[in-house]
Amino acid sequence: MSDEDSPPQEHEELGFTAAMSELEAILRRIESEDTDLDELGRELQRAAQLLEACRGAIRRVEAEVGDVLQKLSEDG
Repeated sequence: MSDEDSPPQEHEELGFTAAMSELEAILRRIESEDTDLDELGRELQRAAQLLEACRGAIRRVEAEVGDVLQKLSEDG
């Protein structure tokens, strides 16, 4: 795995776009069928972390949109 493909540390806050890009890279590596079983396990664990980060980002944006819409309805 090159430095470019190395996953960031788990404690790093990852934005939605970066998480999706990394997920796409993992998917390409898995689909290439060159991934050994040990690496596949690590890739799948990282993919699960990234999916949770994406879900969290989506929940945050949904809450922000809800707040804005509520404020707009109160003002209008």
